Formats: sequence, structure tokens, C-alpha cells
Amino acid sequence: MKNEINRSDWLALERTKLANERTFLAYFRTFVVFLSSALAIFKIDILSDMIVLGYFLVIAAFTLIIIGIVRFFYVKKQVSRYYNLKTETKNHKN
Repeated sequence: MKNEINRSDWLALERTKLANERTFLAYFRTFVVFLSSALAIFKIDILSDMIVLGYFLVIAAFTLIIIGIVRFFYVKKQVSRYYNLKTETKNHKN
């Protein structure tokens, strides 16, 4: 017996995967902005009074990218688990 899901479930699954990727890209974009802002603070002499903010931005940037990566794989695993449970349940009903 084939492991098939109906079209609406398949489309919902694809939308969820795309939303997960968009969310990860938002985390990555924020990481790049925070890191580049911190590097600008370190390099521009006028901003030397804000060096503490630069260190904070570096720490925040790496924290955000770690959270984004962990969240991406967590959601990916949850979607895969839901899909597997759904196909197994469907096979038992037939």
C-alpha cells in the first residue's frame, strides 16, 4: 500500500516547510544585521564610546543564529513526525 496523503494535506505540509525556511532566514538576516552593526561599532572611531553595545550585539547575534538553527531543525522534525503519524494512521484505517 502506498503512503499517500491528499492534496490539501500535501499543500499544508509544503506551506509549513516554506514558513519554517522563511523563519530561519529571518533569524539569519537578524544575525547578519547585528553582527555587521557590531563590526561597524568596532571599526569606526567616533563610535568608540559604544563599544559595550558592540560586544552586546556580537553576543546577541550568535545567540539568535543558534536559536534559529535549533528552531529550524525542531520544527522540521515535528513536521516529519506528524507526516509519518498521519500516513501510519491512514494505512491502519484502510
